[in-house]
Amino acid sequence: MSSAQIDLIALTASIRDWAAQLGFQQLGITDIDLSDDAARLKAYLDAGYHGEMAYMADHGSMRWRPAELVPGTVRVISVRMDYLPDDTQMAQLLAQPEQAYISRYALGRDYHKLIRKRLQQLAEKITASIGPFGYRAFVDSAPVLEKPLARKAGLGWVGKNTLILNRQAGSWFFLGELFVDIPLPIDTPNDRDHCGKCTACLEVCPTQAFVGARVLDARRCISYLTIELKEAIPEELRPLIGNRVFGCDDCQLVCPWNRFAKPTQEDDFQPRHALDNSSLAELFMWTEEQFLTRTQGSPIRRTGYERWLRNLAVGLGNAPSTIPVLEALKARLEYPSELVREHVRWALLQHQ
Repeated sequence: MSSAQIDLIALTASIRDWAAQLGFQQLGITDIDLSDDAARLKAYLDAGYHGEMAYMADHGSMRWRPAELVPGTVRVISVRMDYLPDDTQMAQLLAQPEQAYISRYALGRDYHKLIRKRLQQLAEKITASIGPFGYRAFVDSAPVLEKPLARKAGLGWVGKNTLILNRQAGSWFFLGELFVDIPLPIDTPNDRDHCGKCTACLEVCPTQAFVGARVLDARRCISYLTIELKEAIPEELRPLIGNRVFGCDDCQLVCPWNRFAKPTQEDDFQPRHALDNSSLAELFMWTEEQFLTRTQGSPIRRTGYERWLRNLAVGLGNAPSTIPVLEALKARLEYPSELVREHVRWALLQHQ
């Protein structure tokens, strides 16, 4: 069926209904003009703020020209799905330096597969309605400017902490995209800045990673340091990391708009293996086999066991000098990895 034969308004209404049935909290549709965002990305890369994330500079202009990535694309369907588990006591955990803080998005199962599967199901519903069409689903993967697309699709505005903020939902949600070759009616961007004069997110950052509003130097960001960085964490930043061992949520915790955030309805995003309330020493003593078993299907698996120990050693170095903390560190002094040993030695020095 050609697009001229399709009732695009009725189809769009159906797509919104199907998306809600599949567990998405919002859906928006945008065109593929990202020329303004291309200039911002180039300036960011030129400044070197992306650190070791070389993939951000790969693939030429595909990142801001969706039709180069998926030929035939004329629209992007952007969706969001809430992920915040209920009652995870984030501020309380950060105030307990012997406990491990793991970014809320990583407590449950990996969101990539779940959301991609739902987007595939959405595409199948469209196919059942109009016949075969061109599409491709993305979830934080491939060269896609997901936040600019979400902004253009009306899902929110880019906050000073560089995240998409939504007046009804805050920022505790994942994004996903379906590139399509159907000329669906587009939504009006909801990109008016509602941050006002608030700078809470910029000021709370433990490592002062924000160069300014909406400009993050990833090389100082705790999420980058604990997830993306493959080498040693710079010594001057280690004391500032506190007990954050995988990611950081501080700039979301203080955002006033997150008082409107709603707990996730997805069972897969609920905490597993007590990762929302475990001590640093306990996690540090996991064997590699335990790590691989307990992080199966988890975003944490991405960091690998060696860097998991590296991060926990930093947390233990920042923890009080208790017997469990010191015994855990001493137990890893002869660990085969020099990366781990160096961080353990640093941590023990903090307790002298």
